[in-house]
Amino acid sequence: MEDDDTMTDDEFIARSLAEVDNRFEKHPVWNTAPTALQALAKKLGELPCLLIHGKETCTSDSDRRGLGFVSVYLKAAFRILDSDESDKVSVVVRAAVYDSLGKSLRHHTAAIDERIFEDIVGFIARGMRDSERLVRLAAGRAAVNLMKMIQRLEDRPTELVTAAFQKIHPLFRHPDIRVRETTTITVGLIGKACTGPALRECVCALVMQLCEHNPILKGSAVLQLHALVKHHQKSPYSLTAPYLSRISPYLVRRLRTHPEGMQEICHFLSVSQRDFVNLTLKHTLPQLFAESDLKGLEAVAQEMGKNIALLVLDNAQYILAHAFMLQGIGHTNKTLHFILNVLKAAATDASSLDLSTIVGSCNVLLLTEIVVCLGDEDPDVADAASQGLRKVARILAPPKSKLPGGSDEEYAACLKEHMLGIITSLNDMLQEVHGKQSIESKQKILRSFGEFAKQVGSAISNVAPQIMATLQTTLIIPELSDAALQSWHAFLAMLEPGDIGPHVGPTSASFVASWSLFSDRGRAAAKQCLDYMVLNRGMELGPNLSEIADLSSIPELAETNAALAALRATWTPQQRLIALLERLESESLAVATQAAVELKAFLSEQDEEYIRSLTFGDAFDPLVSHIVSALYRAACRDGEGTQTLRDVAFDCIGTVGAIDPDRFELRVNDHRMIMLSNFTDESESMSFALHLIRDVLVGAFRSTSDIKYQSYLAYAIQQLLQFCKFTPALVNPGGSGSVPLKVRNRWNSLPKHVLETVSPLLESRFSLEIGRTRPLSYPIYPTQATYRQWIQAWTSDLIQKVSGKRAVEIFHVFTAVVRNKDVGVAHHLLPHLVLNILASGNPDDAGAIRIELLSVLEDQVDPDSRSSPDKKLLSAQTVFMLLDHLNKWLRAVRQDLAKQKSENTRRSSRNSQISSDASEQMMRIDSILENIDQGLMAKAAFQCKAYARSLMNLEQQLMAYRLRDTKAKRDAERRGDAQAIRIIESADYQDQYERLHELYAHLDEPDGMEGVSTMILSPSLEHQIRQHESTGTWTSAQSCWEVRLQYEPDNLDYHLGLLRCLRNLGHYDSLRTHVMGVLTKHPEWSAELVGYQVESEWMVGRWDDVQAVVEKTNARPPAVLLANILLAMRTDDAEAVKNALLEARRSMGASITATGPSGYRRSYDAVLNLHLVHELEVIHNIVKDLRAGPIGASQGSDQSFDKLLQRLSARFESTLPTFRIREPILNMRRTAFNLSGSHSDGVKAATGKSWLMSSKIARKAGHTQTAYSAILQAQRCNTPYSFVENAKLVRVREDPLRALQELEKAMRLSGFLPSERSQRQDDMIDLTVDQDEIRMRAKIHVLRARYMDHSDRFEDSRVCREFRRATEMWPKWESGQFHLGQFQDDCFKALPPADKKSRGMKMNFQTVRCFVRAIRYGSKYIYQTVPRILTIWLDLAEDNGTNSTDIFNKINDEVSRAIKQAPVYKWYTAFPQIASRIGVQNQQAYDVLSVLLYTVIQEYPKQALWLFSAVAKSDNSQRASRSKTILNKLRSVNRNNVPALISTMTKMTAEILKLSQHENTNHRQFSLSRVCGDLHRLMPSQALVPVQESLTASIPPSSASDAQHAPFPVNPPTFTRIHDEVEVMSSLAKPKKVTIQGSDGQTYIFLAKKDDLRKDSRLMDFAVILNKLLQSDTESRRRQLHIRTYAVISLNNKHGLIQWVPNTVPIRPILMRLYERQGVPCWTSSMRQAFDQIKVTPEDDEATKIFVTRILCHFPPILHEWFIETFPEPSVWLASRTSYSRTAAVMSMVGYIVGLGDRHCENILLDTNCGDVVHVDFDCLFEKGQALETPEIVPFRLTQNIIDGLGVTGVEGVFRITSEVTLRLLREYKDCLMNVLDAFIHDPLVEWADKLQKMQSRPNPIVVDIREVCQVALGPIEEKLQGIFKLHKSSPGRQLSVSNHVQSLILQASDNTNLARMYMGWGPYH
Repeated sequence: MEDDDTMTDDEFIARSLAEVDNRFEKHPVWNTAPTALQALAKKLGELPCLLIHGKETCTSDSDRRGLGFVSVYLKAAFRILDSDESDKVSVVVRAAVYDSLGKSLRHHTAAIDERIFEDIVGFIARGMRDSERLVRLAAGRAAVNLMKMIQRLEDRPTELVTAAFQKIHPLFRHPDIRVRETTTITVGLIGKACTGPALRECVCALVMQLCEHNPILKGSAVLQLHALVKHHQKSPYSLTAPYLSRISPYLVRRLRTHPEGMQEICHFLSVSQRDFVNLTLKHTLPQLFAESDLKGLEAVAQEMGKNIALLVLDNAQYILAHAFMLQGIGHTNKTLHFILNVLKAAATDASSLDLSTIVGSCNVLLLTEIVVCLGDEDPDVADAASQGLRKVARILAPPKSKLPGGSDEEYAACLKEHMLGIITSLNDMLQEVHGKQSIESKQKILRSFGEFAKQVGSAISNVAPQIMATLQTTLIIPELSDAALQSWHAFLAMLEPGDIGPHVGPTSASFVASWSLFSDRGRAAAKQCLDYMVLNRGMELGPNLSEIADLSSIPELAETNAALAALRATWTPQQRLIALLERLESESLAVATQAAVELKAFLSEQDEEYIRSLTFGDAFDPLVSHIVSALYRAACRDGEGTQTLRDVAFDCIGTVGAIDPDRFELRVNDHRMIMLSNFTDESESMSFALHLIRDVLVGAFRSTSDIKYQSYLAYAIQQLLQFCKFTPALVNPGGSGSVPLKVRNRWNSLPKHVLETVSPLLESRFSLEIGRTRPLSYPIYPTQATYRQWIQAWTSDLIQKVSGKRAVEIFHVFTAVVRNKDVGVAHHLLPHLVLNILASGNPDDAGAIRIELLSVLEDQVDPDSRSSPDKKLLSAQTVFMLLDHLNKWLRAVRQDLAKQKSENTRRSSRNSQISSDASEQMMRIDSILENIDQGLMAKAAFQCKAYARSLMNLEQQLMAYRLRDTKAKRDAERRGDAQAIRIIESADYQDQYERLHELYAHLDEPDGMEGVSTMILSPSLEHQIRQHESTGTWTSAQSCWEVRLQYEPDNLDYHLGLLRCLRNLGHYDSLRTHVMGVLTKHPEWSAELVGYQVESEWMVGRWDDVQAVVEKTNARPPAVLLANILLAMRTDDAEAVKNALLEARRSMGASITATGPSGYRRSYDAVLNLHLVHELEVIHNIVKDLRAGPIGASQGSDQSFDKLLQRLSARFESTLPTFRIREPILNMRRTAFNLSGSHSDGVKAATGKSWLMSSKIARKAGHTQTAYSAILQAQRCNTPYSFVENAKLVRVREDPLRALQELEKAMRLSGFLPSERSQRQDDMIDLTVDQDEIRMRAKIHVLRARYMDHSDRFEDSRVCREFRRATEMWPKWESGQFHLGQFQDDCFKALPPADKKSRGMKMNFQTVRCFVRAIRYGSKYIYQTVPRILTIWLDLAEDNGTNSTDIFNKINDEVSRAIKQAPVYKWYTAFPQIASRIGVQNQQAYDVLSVLLYTVIQEYPKQALWLFSAVAKSDNSQRASRSKTILNKLRSVNRNNVPALISTMTKMTAEILKLSQHENTNHRQFSLSRVCGDLHRLMPSQALVPVQESLTASIPPSSASDAQHAPFPVNPPTFTRIHDEVEVMSSLAKPKKVTIQGSDGQTYIFLAKKDDLRKDSRLMDFAVILNKLLQSDTESRRRQLHIRTYAVISLNNKHGLIQWVPNTVPIRPILMRLYERQGVPCWTSSMRQAFDQIKVTPEDDEATKIFVTRILCHFPPILHEWFIETFPEPSVWLASRTSYSRTAAVMSMVGYIVGLGDRHCENILLDTNCGDVVHVDFDCLFEKGQALETPEIVPFRLTQNIIDGLGVTGVEGVFRITSEVTLRLLREYKDCLMNVLDAFIHDPLVEWADKLQKMQSRPNPIVVDIREVCQVALGPIEEKLQGIFKLHKSSPGRQLSVSNHVQSLILQASDNTNLARMYMGWGPYH
């Protein structure tokens, strides 16, 4: 053969074999000498090794595919061994031939043809019969290699092994005993070499040889069996057990003829003969009965000592299953009759015995045995099983069945009826409940699932959860996965399209996760399943399509993935994200884990572009809340196998980043119930059972892959269904009549997926036998090692102690469930168990619970505790959860009792009994709670960092002390006991205040700290340190720590405090030096100091020292974990980096898991660390590839780096804007950049910019020294424009003029300004500079212009030129245009009145033009620009002196162009102001205004028409006429359904007006249809339900998204129907309460009121804009400041609609209830006398004394109790109390500004969900209260109870600081807010018109215009916004700073002298 270098190895081997084949095909063997033949055979054996390995010998099998040696070798072998002369061939030649055959079989890797296989087997069998032992053994070795080849290559090994052994078995019967002996040896060798079917055949063959009489053969078999035992490392029993079904019948049949076989096997197994027979009855009896072998049966019965009938009954399912599967004609009937006769012979009453009775006694087990055979690999057996099932079904059919006998329908009905039992029994077999199962048996059982599904059909969906659990469990077991996948496809294929949906997610997720574990056969089966779901059923999956996992990571599934991608082609990124989040929240762990992996990839797509688009601006997209909550739930998921999910969740959290928690609201779902009746009420108990099924059990049942746990859950569900009185009639056709309506409604209330899951369990018969456990001794907690063990043990014990019939029925079903590894169910049940036992259980058991609670709490504060940190933390959280649940129950019961009392129901005796029982139960629980030491609880809460709880307890104590002292002082004053008064006044609570301060510091509540500081007379050093650290004055904090260290140098905590200061100041050299010094003296502190040590080392670049520190320490604080990552990245070791990242995420994420799903704020530091880890990874991946050199040297790398910087910038902007959070991010970025070793200009520039950013955030935080240091670093990096930040810092630290000078000097150095010697102004713009450079220069010029303006040293024209220069550089810059326009406007306002109509007109034009451009280029200043444009334009239009000038015409044209060019939603933001000016007299202006109104209404008709309705129905004829003209014009518009909406809205508003005008209100209710019948006929309507959220336009966070921005919700609710019942409220105006059903399914309530609601409406407009401003300001956003708004729709001047605010209650009834509880009357005649006396007392001091001593003393402040009662959970209590304080402060400032009066306790509401203050009824605006008969002389309500609700600190802290932030914003945006109120001037209130009429009707009438009256009313508002404070209306004003202004207002509002003079109905004493 010629050599060809171009051939591959495989081609060369194939050609070689072809040559050999050709040689022996055509020619005989030439040299027939024995030695030559032997050599030829030997060489042929070496040929495969030579071709494959390149040498003649090898020790391993070939791994090449498709090599066919056997067929070639057989030809050569037959040539060598001529069949006719074989006896002449020498022995050594024959042996050599078989040895060579073995080698060829070892290397053969091609598929074998059946004919060739028969030839090989026959050839080997021929050798095994050879007369020579040497040849027989050689042939045996070839047989071993044949079996190994079958096992290695074939996908049907059983069939081939069986065929091979059919040739081997006859050899055991060969007449030559020598042949039988070598055959035994060969079979033993095969058994050693093989597993599976081959091993089975070997063991069976060897055991059968035990019946041989020949001792040599018998001994040889025994030796081989022992050799197999040793080789496979199994016991004799475990080796033979899987094959007893074949072995035992053979031996038992020969029990009488060959008893020695039974004896030998029993000896081998080390069991008695009786035990062996008993063990194998299920295998032997069926065959003996099938053969009607009565003698054999008698022998077995004799051996067992039983009669045959008992044997039958004990093993009926096995005997009958075999009988029904017999195939011979009449064989089954014959066997069944034989069985029946045997039983009848033994029965006393044989007449009652029939076949159906016998079969019915074991129906499920019988069916299960037959179903298992469906999974047999032998198709004949499977077919026999199928026929057997049909035979059984005919017998089991009911006698009166209407189905045809033997029909498919009868068969299906039988299988469906017993389906659940069969699946359960199969699962029991897999779990080896009744005995061990071999792998082969389990494979067979698993295959039977799929075959059974084919028999059942689509009805298999009823047991889908059980089947899915089984398949998912076995999928990950390599030996079982192929069988599981085979059944999986069969199962899916049987499901209807509607049923397959819930399973596509778990299926695809499981396959993707386990793909690498599958065999080739398994992968093919998995692909078949996925193809079926996607290609066959994809179009029918609907919403479930989103649940299919991403398949792109698996190349074999490319076609399937392409089809899936096509089905999802229309998905938006939002849809993809929502689908991933829903899958992430799946109960299935496999689905959630795969979703997390896909979510990680999704979040990182396109450099995180999509997620960054959601986390942008002042308020994040609502999806962000969904993302964070889903990731947190995944990170907090507990249970086996969840670590991977948590790891990926931590990674995703880092990818999302440390996003600002103040810019989104985290979703928290709590499904817990409060059982008011304590299980005495049947309806509530059933609701609780349904809650457990729906919210706890079904999710666990569907998701678990633990089959045993699933059966426990199934039992619990089954029992609870029975408790709820659910029966099979609910789901059976035609069964509706037998089910009570209440039960059916209860059933129908369950969600669809729940019904699908529990329906099969209506007929299930699960049973559970668990004996009553031994009661545990208390406390249990110290005896349990882990939290899991403790909660399981305690819950299990409490279940045995519950009281009450219903409680016992419900809880006892969970006995087995709570002992399982999943503690979720136990955690859910525990609070209900505790409540039940405390309220109505045994007093000893209640006492034991108290002991258990105390044990956990005491362990928290025990310094010698041996509990692990996890156990302590989780257990403490559980105890606190229990206490919160008890408090919630107490609150709910009290409210319920109060409601019953107020309703005064008829069944008073029953209610009194209920009240009595509830009162007793409350007393018992109160007693337990009171016996838990509050001090201990506070300390325990502090230790486990439950600071809110500790704060709550401490404040309750302080409040109690205050009330006690106040009462004691009054008693002492009454007695005249001066000494007692002095003692009381000297009471010292300073220690408690210090603790309060410390708690607020831990809670990161600087406002609270500030409030407590005002109460501390002599602040300790610790106090000062906390204060300094909270405010960021680190230098001062450093000094304090240094003082402490002077006195206590060996205190570790003091050193840690000092190091913290040095780190925050950026003094890393000092930090490093200090750490080294401390460790020299105290090396034992290394674990505590290692974090600071390692950070200081890497910050100064000492990486060798970093390495040494990390290697030396075992501690793992975040700094060490980050150091690990940095070191790995420094070495560029990919594996080390991967491991370091995983370790860091896992360790840092642990605190996230501990805080729970709702703990985002509490674990924000951990999120920040994950943020840093993610950025390190991203920076390393990109920066490591950068080259040194100028930017642009490597375009691809530079583009990647630019994208990286954009990505990092977006991530930075989304974080919490505080120095403490943002500086570590910048520090880590700089470290990562420097670590890369890249010297590229891009990296250097990025480092410098990060220093500038550090300077900026430090400057804004007030850390001026840190800011200055950062600037120096930036300058060292030669960062461009660092002088800008320097100038800003100088302005903060020094005189503004100095800042301007510094800025100008730097600008001259940079060439932005001419030198001082040159007098010319450089007006040229350098066009060679790139765009970014030009924009930066424009910003610098604007900054200079503003500094020039603020310095008051430059002419306006010069400042204007500087502003203008910036706009020329960057014309399309919103900020530049805005600042230029604002400067022009300020100049105009500063002009004297005479100049405003000359020079001022030009300034107006410039302002309008600049503001118009600003509107076009962005949205940042939209609330300043749009209202001001409207005011300037329309005010000029109203002035006859200006509306005819050219400048006015230009302004008119500018506005007209802006209407066409700017997005319409920007104009909508000022729509009320626009609509108010519809009466403008100038026709030219009106023409433009009408176009504007037309444009807005046309674009947003649903929203604008509600706001326009008041204009259309105005009493002013011109306004009404013009609005009708505009609406008529709009009726012809073919867009947005405008004509139909106008028609609908016209009719609807007319009907609502009719309703509000309705006077016949003698009744509390009336029918809407009788008054406004047409309103019902309009329903459903496309008109918008006018809620505030739907009417308020949102503004895009960036100008880039202007064009695509959608300002309103996508699907706002529209009218579906209006309820007919209208309630008439009891207030003076008799408003009507109307209930509306929205299209979103929600209910909305409105008040139709007869009143001029334009005041309320415009104040809401004012509040909406103020909310936008509050949200945009960092300080207010961090505090989440806002005003609670609601929709107010003015329908005309006298009527309107007000949105009802749900979940609110006025303060007055709250206080009345609280005082009533304490026995304090709310009103007495003596109080009336006191107020009357105050009224006639001129002296303020005397009036104050009367007020304090005779009125105020009777009403102790009590509002704080409402917060404790309403919000018993501490974190919610703190959040609601803080929310109350802030909303009260914001509204106090706003109310003061707008002159809002009449703030009595009915007009101030509290939100019962969050504590917000909500103000209603704004009739008393614009200082109207000061004109009342009893003037209101307080600026807002700040009475003692309002202050009491603020907490211990009162007005200090949160209230004061919030007031200052709010007032600062109000003053800062005074022009914007005044422009909003401008609408009052042009659409004046009715009362102002009345006031004008009175003025003109006087004897000496004052000639004034209505607008002057309006401006007089608005005048005080402008004064207040300018900071002018007046004590009284007539007092001279003085301008105050913000803080002084707030202080003056607080003093004025809370002064008892002022309160004493207030109207008594206002409630100044409350």
